[in-house]
Amino acid sequence: MSTTALDSMPVGRPIPPFSLLEVLTGQQVTPTDLQASFAKGILVIFLCRHCPYVKHLQKELIEMAHRFMPLGIGFVGICSNDATTYPEDAPDSLREMVQQERIPFPILFDETQEVAQSFTATCTPDFFLFNDELQLAYHGRFDASTPKNGIPITGSNLNLALEAVYRGEKVPEPFPLSLGCSIKWKIQQEG
Repeated sequence: MSTTALDSMPVGRPIPPFSLLEVLTGQQVTPTDLQASFAKGILVIFLCRHCPYVKHLQKELIEMAHRFMPLGIGFVGICSNDATTYPEDAPDSLREMVQQERIPFPILFDETQEVAQSFTATCTPDFFLFNDELQLAYHGRFDASTPKNGIPITGSNLNLALEAVYRGEKVPEPFPLSLGCSIKWKIQQEG
């Protein structure tokens, strides 16, 4: 089922703190770690392995990372899906995806789903771009293409935002909202 992201994180909000397991190395990664290597900004992408929307743009996203990471903008993927219900989104499977697709940026696993909640992420993919001061500059979609609408994949919306952040400029608003599969939340235990 497709879900449209919520426009609930205001521009200028600081990046929510996190420390999450990187699936390839087993190391914990924080925004400060990323900022040490990428001074211009950080793109946080909520994604997963099984989602057709993520698969649809994965090749172009990897190409975009290869263009912008050398310019000082870090990319990081976070999977917050319930891995019990969706084992394809578990750390071992995500590690396999990183290796097979040669993803050049860290993929983190949000087991408690608290990070997704702190970002107000609702779908995969969902893009949150932070500037050099780690303040939200863009929360929106990659482009207008989806797996079934026939629109070519260009990355136009995200590319425009990345270019603006690279130049230290404000990203033009309003932002087109992300569309994708809903994050697979754990069933809350009552008691």
